[in-house]
Amino acid sequence: MSGDTIQILIAMIAYMLVVVGIGLFFAKRAQANSENYFLGGRSLGPWVAAMSAEASDMSGWLLMGLPGLAYWSGIADSLWTAIGLGVGTYLNWLLVAKRLRQYSTVAGNSITVPDFLSNRYHESKKVILGIAAIFILIFFTVYAGSCFVTCGKLFSTLFDADYHLMMIIGAVFVLVYTFIGGFLAESASDFMQAIVMIFALLTIVITGTIHAGGLNAVLDNAKEIPGYFSLTQTATPVVNEAGVQAVSGGAPLFGEAGSYGLLTILSTLSWGLGYFGVPQVLLRFMAIRKVKELKRSRRIAVVWVFISLFSAVFIGMIGRALYPTEAALSTASGAENVFVTLSQGLLPALLAGIVMAGILAATISSSDSYLLIAASAVSKNLYEGIFKKGATDKQVMRVSRVVLLLIALIGMVIAWDENSVIFNIVSFAWAGFGATFGPIMLFSLFWKRTTRAGAIAGMITGGAMVFIWNLVLSPMGGIFSIYELLPSFLLSSLVIVIVSLCTRKPDKTIEDEFEAAKVYTD
Repeated sequence: MSGDTIQILIAMIAYMLVVVGIGLFFAKRAQANSENYFLGGRSLGPWVAAMSAEASDMSGWLLMGLPGLAYWSGIADSLWTAIGLGVGTYLNWLLVAKRLRQYSTVAGNSITVPDFLSNRYHESKKVILGIAAIFILIFFTVYAGSCFVTCGKLFSTLFDADYHLMMIIGAVFVLVYTFIGGFLAESASDFMQAIVMIFALLTIVITGTIHAGGLNAVLDNAKEIPGYFSLTQTATPVVNEAGVQAVSGGAPLFGEAGSYGLLTILSTLSWGLGYFGVPQVLLRFMAIRKVKELKRSRRIAVVWVFISLFSAVFIGMIGRALYPTEAALSTASGAENVFVTLSQGLLPALLAGIVMAGILAATISSSDSYLLIAASAVSKNLYEGIFKKGATDKQVMRVSRVVLLLIALIGMVIAWDENSVIFNIVSFAWAGFGATFGPIMLFSLFWKRTTRAGAIAGMITGGAMVFIWNLVLSPMGGIFSIYELLPSFLLSSLVIVIVSLCTRKPDKTIEDEFEAAKVYTD
């Protein structure tokens, strides 16, 4: 192991020790009861709520998947995705945050998203609770797999080690950390990790731009590639049978620019719809200590998101300018290492280690959220809510740890293929949450006429359609090639409206609670 590699390793180990220290600091408080463990006792301040929400949302794809997409095929896909996510972040904080914080308190002091949906409709038979918990378990297990892929790619690239071993080590670290500290530790460390992530992004943007010869040089290089610097076209790398980009005369080869039409743009922008249904963000809305602090949180979150997303896209462009024929970046999967390649090539070893801790930060901040929420869905919602209603807090906590272990193991299986493209894994899970929970969350918060039957039908329709569209319809091409989130979200919304109007309106007690949530203050 070279001296530079040792310095990078030292920096990353130091970072991991700090994260573990945060977990230990909050461990005693987290173990006090399940509400503290899963929701932190509704005690998050505006800065921690905002930055932990966004850090837990973005995951390793922000520093690997999104720059890799921009490096490989140009800015159309990546930039429209960034715009959709930025607008979605703003609307989610503006429309959903306050109302959910109020309503989740009024509706039985709900501490998980399935809890809230079940309490909102005053369920006696916990059908909504069970459906929500199952979908959370499925899609968060997929999400956890994407995080483990990030760990494996990062460490195997850095230390020239076996991908599978590095992936397992990263997964075990995340699992142990989540065991220790629960939601409070997760949120506090996510706040720190959000700072590390934006520091890492801006460091590479500034350093990379300077090394490339300035902003104009980066842009000029992008404009020379057919379709690369366009919002209505995409670049088309020429690849061999192994998927490796061809090189001629020291320059990468590209074919004719591909089209990127209005339907595709709308499809990509629909990434923003996912925000209305992602539990890791919705939980931060529920956990903030005061409703009045949400406005400050919204401003912090939106600024962080826009800076981070557009920096990530620009890093892909910088990579194309500085490393156009780098062997490690010559496939669609390998291109996701562009951030690591830039860090190693441009920065002193110790600083590179700190910057690449940003990838680790993004991965940890997301995967601990995914594991914790999935565990709560089983232990709190299925085990205590349905199968053993008299379960003690100690029993719930014990079940949650068993579930954490099982989810981590399945996530490792999903992550076993080292050629997995992080962006693709994340996009599927994101669509799942957006279509399953987004429509019913909006209707539950803002339409008093929504019925329990409508909620059940909408959730099942949205979640099932993500699988049907992705696996059955999308391969047919044409109009079916659009991102599955958009049609699934729209169909779920339509089903909620139709079924709600065709079934008996909610009881007066439910309607009164809906009105009470509007005026709730703390």
